[in-house]
Amino acid sequence: MADTAKYLGEHILRTRTIPAPASAIFAVLSDPTRHRETEPTDWVRSAIDEAPITAAGQIFGMNMHFEAAGGDYQMFNTVSTFEPVHAIAWDPGQADEDGTVTPGGWRWRYDLAEADGGSTTVTLTYDWSRTTQKVRDAFDGFPVVSPEYLEESLATLEQATTASS
Repeated sequence: MADTAKYLGEHILRTRTIPAPASAIFAVLSDPTRHRETEPTDWVRSAIDEAPITAAGQIFGMNMHFEAAGGDYQMFNTVSTFEPVHAIAWDPGQADEDGTVTPGGWRWRYDLAEADGGSTTVTLTYDWSRTTQKVRDAFDGFPVVSPEYLEESLATLEQATTASS
């Protein structure tokens, strides 16, 4: 867990210019089967459903692994923003036995802006401002990732996007 006192706004953001068009980056981000390629650790394992993300309100599931959380688990993400080639965001949560997904109160958001030379400036925001005290206690506080984790995530997004070009 990163030190909460450093993040009074309850969010962390990092920006990186990636030498690829926004359409290529958005294609990776809107394809859950490629999310493992954008995550710098070994948490994200695979997509539960291989359908691409196409709209706000859509839910996509991911198989995850984190030893400190007991090993394998699933995360269900509700898409909160879907603006092709401009922005995409999702709110991770858990599904109950009826399949109803309740977001945990944190959000991952990517904002894309065309830059010079066919590059794209990508801003990744990790926002935990909607987490309840109960959720914060369950995770032993927030944020659960550091600014460096976001920087590494953007580096792996760049690798995933540019490896095939």
